[in-house]
Amino acid sequence: MAETIAALIAGHDDAAPALGAPGRPWLTYGGLRALSGEVAARLHAAGIGRGDRVAIVLPNGPEMAAAFVTVAQAAVTAPLNPAYKQEEYSFYLEDLKAKALIVAEGYDGPALAAARPFGLKILRLGFDEAAPAGAFTLSAEGAGGAPSDASPARADDVALILHTSGTTSRPKIVPLLQSNVAASAGNIRESLALSAADRCLNVMPLFHIHGLIAAISASLSAGGSIWCAPGFDALRFFGWMGEAQPTWFTAVPTMHQALLARAERNRDVIAAAKLRFLRSSSASLPAPVMRALEAAFGAPVIEGYGMTEATHQMTSNPLPPRAQKPGAVGLPAGPLVRLAHETENRLLPDGATGEIAISGPNVTPGYEGNPEANAKNFFEAEGRRWFRTGDQGAFDEDGYLTLTGRLKEIINRGGEKVSPLEVDAILLEHPAVAQVLTFALPHPKLGEEVAAAVVLREGMEADERALRDFAGARLAAFKTPRKIVFLDEIPKGATGKMQRIGMAEKLGLVSEA
Repeated sequence: MAETIAALIAGHDDAAPALGAPGRPWLTYGGLRALSGEVAARLHAAGIGRGDRVAIVLPNGPEMAAAFVTVAQAAVTAPLNPAYKQEEYSFYLEDLKAKALIVAEGYDGPALAAARPFGLKILRLGFDEAAPAGAFTLSAEGAGGAPSDASPARADDVALILHTSGTTSRPKIVPLLQSNVAASAGNIRESLALSAADRCLNVMPLFHIHGLIAAISASLSAGGSIWCAPGFDALRFFGWMGEAQPTWFTAVPTMHQALLARAERNRDVIAAAKLRFLRSSSASLPAPVMRALEAAFGAPVIEGYGMTEATHQMTSNPLPPRAQKPGAVGLPAGPLVRLAHETENRLLPDGATGEIAISGPNVTPGYEGNPEANAKNFFEAEGRRWFRTGDQGAFDEDGYLTLTGRLKEIINRGGEKVSPLEVDAILLEHPAVAQVLTFALPHPKLGEEVAAAVVLREGMEADERALRDFAGARLAAFKTPRKIVFLDEIPKGATGKMQRIGMAEKLGLVSEA
């Protein structure tokens, strides 16, 4: 099994396609390996070597994918969201202790302004639209110097650094080793039975673990190809599908829901594509959405469950002929997955509900510079080191895992615990509801009350009373939302995930509580 990113791409046919993009020729595996050598040489000439941290601020597309794969073989990659403001870049660049920053030729945005005071080496990435997708050149500003270590990255070196989202606290640094990336890529390849014949249409942002590992690394591990879109755009997606002819794509639930809204008018494109499967991850996929996707695309929907600290995938619904269970995130798919006591450092017996814990070669060695978080999130049991995911769940009789919610997101209504995912699933069964996000609303006596934000389907109507009555007929009284707000769009984070924590404040509901 490969233990480094270089090994992931080492054994494939030189002429096989690796990276593609709209209107561009394919970059082959031979070309990608040659580019890796050229990039290493350019980094070394700029004084950047093994162990040095390189922040990457590039738009989505094949150059971003290729930059991650090539730079990670010679240094440490730290992709950052191109939409950040200068203050955010200043925080992340300092926190990462970055030595260099890669930006596009001609870029003069806030990342550059943030990097200058820290004295980072600036590397400009250029490419020719007529060249193969992902092929690029690097040029350094200013004088170079000899790197402290010009040797290739090893299995126990850090390949990728990402931050947790930091919704309730300072973002934590998650270092992921070469061996973590290689192990997770192999896990996803095996669970999806990926081969050189497979082609992924990537619409996921490449500053996020989902796109970097599931779409890019797993595909390269299999010798498959990745057609890199410039981001997610429901209006352009089906045109891209027609050009790319993918066998699969992966997305978050909000993206899938946006595609569903346009699927009927693109039936010919879907039929011609002959998708082998669709994949969903990064947030729970509501069961009605899974069933609708399967019907619209004529292909199974494989829901996976992942997080940054696991280098993405932990569990996955299996491919046919085994069952995909709507509402479940599948079977363990790489690491060992158990349930742990939420406050005691011990694993729970079969049949319990508890905090999901994982152990395996894809799990980060620990948060950087944060002993308090490591003590809280890692523990030893049964001779292994376990990571607490912060999610609550339970296994069914077939070994499929169902999430009951983030522990921080579980609504505590006067001592009664309410899973927001359960309320979401019920409201989504209403024919007028397109999207829903259940969240905690502060309450002076109960502590928290159940509230929900709802987006209605185009051309359909429902009022708060109708939805509360609908939910009340299917849920216990304490789980039924006391407040329902109607929105044109539910606020989302940078990766397309809807965020429950802080939703009441965002909607200005706290003063009403």
